[in-house]
Amino acid sequence: MRHPKNVLFAGERRLPVLPAADHYAGSEKLMKKALQLQQELGPIFDLTCDCEDGAHAGAERQHAEMAAGLIHSAANHFNRVGARVHDVSHAHWRQDMEILVALAGQRLAFLTLPKPCGVADVQTQIAALRQIEKACGLEREIPVHVLIETHGALREVWQIAALPGVESLDFGLMDFVSGHHGAIPGSAMKSPGQFEHPLVARAKCEISAAALACGVVPTHNVTTELLDVDRIGNDARRARREFGYLRMWSIHPNQILPIIEAMRPDFSEVETAAEILIAAQDKDWGPIQHDGKLHDRASYRYYWELLERAHVTGMAIPAAAENRFFG
Repeated sequence: MRHPKNVLFAGERRLPVLPAADHYAGSEKLMKKALQLQQELGPIFDLTCDCEDGAHAGAERQHAEMAAGLIHSAANHFNRVGARVHDVSHAHWRQDMEILVALAGQRLAFLTLPKPCGVADVQTQIAALRQIEKACGLEREIPVHVLIETHGALREVWQIAALPGVESLDFGLMDFVSGHHGAIPGSAMKSPGQFEHPLVARAKCEISAAALACGVVPTHNVTTELLDVDRIGNDARRARREFGYLRMWSIHPNQILPIIEAMRPDFSEVETAAEILIAAQDKDWGPIQHDGKLHDRASYRYYWELLERAHVTGMAIPAAAENRFFG
């Protein structure tokens, strides 16, 4: 029987299947703590080692070497650890890449590029990354995540999303609001303002629309709430249901599980997806009837991606579908 990945997306750019939470850690202590938590929970969240805000001035090389060492270490069980480098205007951004690729390129899940002022900045850093990969003898191309947090990047977000190698567009709320020089109030950096202020909501919609149209994952900004799991989960649910985001940043371990749970599909829909896909596979992906409704490849694509999202968030998949599609 043919697998849905081999049948349903011929000639199309597939949307990457990424864990629903991207957890940021800036210090060695917090990186190790996050790696331990990832080992306990499984690869249901990514870890990003922050070589930008996490590095002290003058210690950029040592910080990047430390992060690369952890990424290449036995503590990285699932190869779901990436890194954020300095922005293109910083003197050490290329050095960050050289160290990370040379020491951990085979296991580096992705690199995140912050603060581009437009598509040209992203192209510059991606071109450098490809040169460094080649110089290091790396045969794979490391995926790139791009932070959209400036006026210029938002203006050119569709061109950025369409660049080869871009896997995720991440919204940088704090820098975006700060870049408006007080025209957007500070209340828009937290909820409910971050979902209701028109300029912020516009940016979120534009980023999500560009990402999804170009086969790229839209990743939502952090929530400033660290302790109230209900508020954390509500922010993630609003990001998912109202703005189409499939992934969200975490900056504290308390945020990881509420984000993942909020981003998970509804279990009843997962059960429906499993039933439809099993019946479709039995018919070699021709049209079927299910519960009195007609289904074909258009709905199969929807349900297959839903089932993949459920699987990557650690949901229990009906056993028959688990064995067929993920065994």
